[in-house]
Amino acid sequence: MEKILVIEDDAAVQRALRRTFETAGFDVAIASDGAMAMETFRATMPRIVILDLRLPGKSGQDICREIKQECSSVPILVLSAASDVLDKVLLLELGADDYVTKPFSPRELLARVRAAVRRLNQGSDKIELFSFDDVEVNFSKMELHRCGQLIPLTPQEFKMLRFFLNNQERVISRTELLNEVWGYNNYPTTRTVDTHILRLRQKLEKDPADPTHFRTVHGTGYKFVR
Repeated sequence: MEKILVIEDDAAVQRALRRTFETAGFDVAIASDGAMAMETFRATMPRIVILDLRLPGKSGQDICREIKQECSSVPILVLSAASDVLDKVLLLELGADDYVTKPFSPRELLARVRAAVRRLNQGSDKIELFSFDDVEVNFSKMELHRCGQLIPLTPQEFKMLRFFLNNQERVISRTELLNEVWGYNNYPTTRTVDTHILRLRQKLEKDPADPTHFRTVHGTGYKFVR
C-alpha cells in the first residue's frame, strides 16, 4: 500500500481524510500539529503528504520547506481555508505540488492524490543510464561498469540500485525496501536488506567500510548520496 501522511490539526478533518484514503487503499499516518510533523514524516517516510497550511506549533510553509529540503521528490498537496492567491504562489515557490482550498470535495482530493502518485510512479523507472564516481550503469542492458570493467550484479541488486537512484538523498527504511524491491509485506527481522547493501558497497564503493554513496542512517535505514 502507498503510505500517505496527513498533517492536519482538525480532528473531524483527520477522520474524514483517514476514512477517504484508507477506503482507497492507502496506509495513512496522521500528524496533528506542526511540532510533530517532521518527526512523523521521518518515521513513516510517506510517498505523498497532505499538509494543512495553518497549524499550531509550526507553519505549513515551514514544514513544506523542510520536507522538500529532506526529500524533494515527495509530492506535497496543501490544504487551506485561505483562498488568497499569494498563499498559493508562495506554497508553489516553496515546492508544494498542488493546492486545495477548504471546504473541499473528498472525491476531488482523492483524484488529485492519485494523479500525484501516478506521476511519481511514471517517473520511477525512467533512469536508464546513470553514473557516479567511476561507476556507469545501463539499466536497459543490465550492465554496470566500474573503471571500465564489467561488474556483475544480480537482478535484485540492479532493482535495489534503481530504487536508490530514483530516491536520492531520501532516507529509506528496511521495511520500505522490502516492500518496494522484494514485494514483502512483513518481514521485520530479515537481514536481506543489510546483506544486499553490503554487497553493493563491496562492488561499488571505493571504501566499503566507509561508504560515500550507500549510507546508513542509524535507527532508520539507508540513503543514497551521489
